[in-house]
Amino acid sequence: MSEDILVDIRELQFDYDGRPVLQGVNMRIPRGKVIAIMGGSGCGKTTLLRCIGGQLRPTGGSVRLERHQVDSMSRPELYRLRRKMGMLFQFGALFTDMTVFDNVAFPLREHADLSEEMVRDLVLMKLEAVGLRGAASLMPAELSGGMARRVALARAIALDPMLIMYDEPFTGLDPIALGVIGQLIRKLNDALGATSIMVTHDVHESLLIVDYIYFLNGGRVVAEGTPDEIRASSDPFVHQFVHAETEGPVHFDYPAPPVRAAFLAGAAHG
Repeated sequence: MSEDILVDIRELQFDYDGRPVLQGVNMRIPRGKVIAIMGGSGCGKTTLLRCIGGQLRPTGGSVRLERHQVDSMSRPELYRLRRKMGMLFQFGALFTDMTVFDNVAFPLREHADLSEEMVRDLVLMKLEAVGLRGAASLMPAELSGGMARRVALARAIALDPMLIMYDEPFTGLDPIALGVIGQLIRKLNDALGATSIMVTHDVHESLLIVDYIYFLNGGRVVAEGTPDEIRASSDPFVHQFVHAETEGPVHFDYPAPPVRAAFLAGAAHG
């Protein structure tokens, strides 16, 4: 990965109330690529996105976006920088009391000094790009899950961002909608000349559209590679995750004393 680097993450650390979540994460995100960040629940994927966007301040390390040192920027500086970022939240997070049109128009009205005529044209263009220009007057409650996710995607690209971040974009979608969203992510990234970072559990769909994958476990990058390298990996963690195996280095039982000891202790107190 020797390309022009847009996001440079070095030795990133983050703690929640003293509990380490990210423990020395290093990533280099090339400009123009679609990058997936994978790993089990609670491994720090969404926290990492929030550090990149400046919502969270790391407790150690650094996040650089182009020439900007995100982790040391002031609130006004971050506000201006976010005009260059798009975010698709998990489940879309549309404003429920706004129409589809007004949801997509929101970042344009918030960040750009444009006439309503220009806003209208841009909103309809973005909705056309996701196949929903005809749904502009609908409310979020009238949309299917896949349609809502596409509206959220149109909102995320409203300002033609240089960086688009996706937090679990495939969650809760049927197979057809999932495939549509996956292809849109790839096509819109390439059409806009943007860079995309996608947090996801969906291995199959991600391997079809991304350029590179990072695996997180225990707050660290434990594996990385291209889709072909990941498919062929013999690393136990990667193999277990990609093939959805129950046996492997990732355990799902929360640590507890031996069952026999626990029941005997209960009997002694009875």
